[in-house]
Amino acid sequence: MKDMGIVQGSGAQAIPLIVDVDTVYVHTDINKIEGTDMDGNPIENSYTYHEKQYSHREYIELLGNENSGLKEQSLNTQMALVDMYEMMIGYNGGES
Repeated sequence: MKDMGIVQGSGAQAIPLIVDVDTVYVHTDINKIEGTDMDGNPIENSYTYHEKQYSHREYIELLGNENSGLKEQSLNTQMALVDMYEMMIGYNGGES
């Protein structure tokens, strides 16, 4: 992964994800540039965004890791909901 920092590009490039032949570009913090250039002409179709570049393999690994984390969070949430439900109905583990 290469963190390119804040870069400037056109509206066509200022989208969250671009998958190219050998590189995946991830853009966050996308902002339209407003105002005028040094000659007083209005700035049109220009954006800034934070760009990270990944190889296809790196990006697939990133998605896999995020997916694993989401599965674990989901399981933890489900277990917490079961615990809350049992507390609400007065479940005592089968004891009388």
